[in-house]
Amino acid sequence: MARPQKKPEQRPAACPCGTGQAYGECCGRWHQGADAPTAEQLMRSRFSAFALGDPAYLLRTWHPTTRPRELDLTGGPRYTRLEVLGTDRGSLFDTDGTVLFRAHYRDGGRPGVLEEHSRFVREGGRWYYVEPL
Repeated sequence: MARPQKKPEQRPAACPCGTGQAYGECCGRWHQGADAPTAEQLMRSRFSAFALGDPAYLLRTWHPTTRPRELDLTGGPRYTRLEVLGTDRGSLFDTDGTVLFRAHYRDGGRPGVLEEHSRFVREGGRWYYVEPL
């Protein structure tokens, strides 16, 4: 008897980060292995990874000096919307930058908002999330 095949993970048509672009043309390419070119794009891709439950991507893009050993996203909040409030540096030509954002979520049926001013660094041509300021 043939074993049932595992269904591929469903990916949204629109990117969770809120750009209005298709997931595959936005954060999907970063999740598949390309390097996000700016701190803001990395932050947006990390929000999408939280929204889609992708801890491997989050760990891969977390700076080794502050990265946790493991990350369990089960049972946590469900991220629903992102607002980028501002950026400082973090361009293609910078080695550091910050992004101020609000991440909207639902936890246990209740809405919530996480506001964070995050610090990012670029090393070896790759951006990494370091820590909240």
